[in-house]
Amino acid sequence: MPDSVTISIDAMGGDHGPSVVAPAIGVFRRRHGGEGVSFLLHGDEVAIRAELTRAAVDPAGIEVRHTDKVIAMDEKPAQAMRRGKGSSLWNAIEAVKTGEAHAVVSAGNTGALMAVSKLLLRMSAHGLERPAIVASWPTYRGITAVLDVGANVESDAEQLVEFAIMGEAFHAAVHGVARPTVGLLNVGSEDMKGHEAVREAARLLREGGFGLDYRGFVEGDDIAKGTVDVVVTDGFTGNIALKTAEGVARYIFVQLKDALTSGVMARTGALLALPALKRMRQRIDPGAINGGPLLGLNGIVVKSHGGADAKGFGNAIRITVDLARSDYLVKVGENLNRLTAVLAAPSPEETST
Repeated sequence: MPDSVTISIDAMGGDHGPSVVAPAIGVFRRRHGGEGVSFLLHGDEVAIRAELTRAAVDPAGIEVRHTDKVIAMDEKPAQAMRRGKGSSLWNAIEAVKTGEAHAVVSAGNTGALMAVSKLLLRMSAHGLERPAIVASWPTYRGITAVLDVGANVESDAEQLVEFAIMGEAFHAAVHGVARPTVGLLNVGSEDMKGHEAVREAARLLREGGFGLDYRGFVEGDDIAKGTVDVVVTDGFTGNIALKTAEGVARYIFVQLKDALTSGVMARTGALLALPALKRMRQRIDPGAINGGPLLGLNGIVVKSHGGADAKGFGNAIRITVDLARSDYLVKVGENLNRLTAVLAAPSPEETST
C-alpha cells in the first residue's frame, strides 16, 4: 500500500471542467491534508493554470499535461473510441496504464470513460462485459455500497459473485469497515426465492470459501436500513432502484419545501428547525458521497457526477486516493482467482459418477 500516490485527472470532463477540478484539489487538501498525493492534470494548460491561480491552489505537486482535445459529454462511446486518442479523458486513463499514475478520476462522459478504460486497462473479472458501477448509498447506519447500478444489465451467478467480491473490497478500502457484510438483493429473504442466477450466486457465496461475511438475501427496503454494508444485484435492477430512490428523495424535498413555506406559522417553524434541516441535507447530500468507482478493471477508475461542484469532486478525489492507497486490487485478484478455482472444480454430481 503506497504512502505516496499520483492521481491522474481528466480536468476537462464534466459540466464545469477546470473551474471545478482546480478548487476541488484545494478542497481535498484542506479536508484531508493531501500529504503524499500528487496530481497529473490533463487538458487545456492555460485554462487549468488560470483556475488553479483563481482558486489559490498551491501548484506544488501538480503537473499539467496539455491537450486541446476533449470528448464531449454527449459523445457516443463508439465515437470516443475512434477519435478519443489524445483527449484529456484518454490521456488521463493512459497514465494509469503506463504506471505514471496510481488511479484516475473523471467527471466526463460515462460511456466513453467505461469504453476507454476497458480498452486501455482491460478487465480483471473475465466474466464481466463492462466495469461494474458502485453507488455509495446513505442509510440509517451510514453508507451502503450497491452494485451494479447500470453497467451490466444482465448478470449470471458468476458475475454476481464477482460484484460481491469487488464491492466488499471497495467498502473496506473506502469506508473503513474491517469486514463488510454482504447481501444479495432479492424479492424475499427465503432461500427458495428469486431466479436461478441469484440462488446459484447465494450457493457460491456460502460454499466458495471467499472469506466474505455473507448474510444471505436482502430486500429493497434493506438498502436504506443499512442491513448489510454491500448490496449485490444486476445492473438492470440496481439502476432502477437507484433512480427510484433519487426520485423519491426529490419528491420529499419538494413536498417538505412546500409545507415549510405554506404560511407564516410554517415559515416560523422552518426557521426554528433550520439547524436540523441543514444537518439532514448534509446527511443525504450527493456531493458528500460523490464518486463511483468502475470496478472490475486492472486499474482504479473513479467516475464523478458530471455536475459536481468543488466539494463533490473533492470527495471523488478522496475516494480515488483511498483506493489507490489500499490493497483493493490485490484482494480482489486473490478472490477472483479463488472463484475461478471453485467454478473449475467438479460438482458433487460429477464426482459421484
